[in-house]
Amino acid sequence: MTSKAQSTSSNSTPLTSASINDANSELPRKVLITDCEDAKGLIAKITGVCFEHQLNIIKNKEFVDRQNNRFYMRTELEGQLDQPRLLEALERVLPDDNHIKLVTAGRKRVVILVTKEAHCLGDILMKASYGGLDVDIAAVVGNYPDLAQLVEKFDIPFHWVDHQGLSREEHEQAMLEVINPHQADYLVLAKFMRILTPKFVSQYENRILNIHHSFLPAFIGASPYQQAWDRGVKIIGATAHFVNDCLDEGPIIEQGVIAVDHSYSAQDLALNGRDVEKRVLSKALQLVSNDKVLVYGNKTVVF
Repeated sequence: MTSKAQSTSSNSTPLTSASINDANSELPRKVLITDCEDAKGLIAKITGVCFEHQLNIIKNKEFVDRQNNRFYMRTELEGQLDQPRLLEALERVLPDDNHIKLVTAGRKRVVILVTKEAHCLGDILMKASYGGLDVDIAAVVGNYPDLAQLVEKFDIPFHWVDHQGLSREEHEQAMLEVINPHQADYLVLAKFMRILTPKFVSQYENRILNIHHSFLPAFIGASPYQQAWDRGVKIIGATAHFVNDCLDEGPIIEQGVIAVDHSYSAQDLALNGRDVEKRVLSKALQLVSNDKVLVYGNKTVVF
């Protein structure tokens, strides 16, 4: 004779650590970003709260800015969580001067702004299409129509917003009317050759990426590679940074260089420089899309 308890057990799936892990793996991962005054025991306190909420820590990395006595940590979490309760519990164990946020890990939506140069845009389109970047490109917006044909090959909307005959403010308003409906996490300036006003930038604070054709602050302005050739440089580079109200002076995300020598013409520098630009911009976009970049002051922590 089979008892009722035995019969019930035989028809149910045992609750094991493996099944719990499988259930957790189906939940979207969360990324906890902590920014606070440095103090003893912070890692233990934060991870202890996560343990109390039955969360599994997948990755954890921290940095202490000793000059300013600030603590920064990025923690990837897995499991079912009550976000308000978790944040409230963290607030109780952290110093008063803290900034914590919890974001969902995963692909980010981006809108790309362009003018006429195709190399950075083409690199992002290809990598996003074939899995090299964790982004969904919602749209491309250009102040010239030159790149529409390239974009349309990837079945992505292209919006031509002509700037001619408009003030800078009028043009930006027209751009926002096509950008905002896409609800982008980030805007990417892929060689978009117009200066944005503070009003525009404020709508996407620390969410606009730009690629600059040199190691900042060198060779700002027109003809950067001609300037570099005139100076006889031995390296050329590119800088990806967030956009702020100061031209090309926003927090730096990623930089790259290659060696050159006296045999390079200005045209050679430009050709090789474009390769660095697209590589650096794509790397920066991947870092921010994976929630690995934390802005503090005019600097970044890149985890």
